[in-house]
Amino acid sequence: MFISFEGTEGVGKTTLITQLYEHFLQQGLDVVLTREPGGTPLAEQIRGLLLSVEHQEPISNDTELLLMYAARAQHLQNFILPALSAGKVVLCDRFIDASFAYQCAGRGLSRDKLQMLNQHFVSHRPEITFWLDAPIELGMARARARGELDRFEQEKMEFFARVRAGYAEIHQQEPERMKRLDASQNAAQVFAQALSQLALARS
Repeated sequence: MFISFEGTEGVGKTTLITQLYEHFLQQGLDVVLTREPGGTPLAEQIRGLLLSVEHQEPISNDTELLLMYAARAQHLQNFILPALSAGKVVLCDRFIDASFAYQCAGRGLSRDKLQMLNQHFVSHRPEITFWLDAPIELGMARARARGELDRFEQEKMEFFARVRAGYAEIHQQEPERMKRLDASQNAAQVFAQALSQLALARS
């Protein structure tokens, strides 16, 4: 099974992924954790470029999108697909929905560009996606409490409002795959929501 986790900054994805990882281990399943951008040594180097705030020149929106997909192609071919072929459960912090939410809804890039990249470079998609949804102000307060903000986390509130709306659009279009979790609740409550959705998906 391939499960992805989505949401704006500070919504608790890392906490939920860790909880579900432990849950699957206790069930005796072979489970792996990964993230995007990143997941392989080369993709992690690309992640460093995307998140750094120390560039001497701005990263254009098109460059950002292409770097995301360069990392994704590497990640998919060298980590995700081999893990799935080996019968593992793959838990991934962000996947293709993040590109729609951040680069299309957030940055305003054409959906046609994203569809072309998905058509040519994404051969497998998650069976379940958990969208952790919380008010932008709450998420950003949590993100700031973690420490120094990366290049994405330094965006303005209006940007994250567009990103959140992008996730809401995907949820509306694909409710069977994308499950909304109320991430304004505490970690235990969010975990309970996720387990409930998993049980429904398996029934």
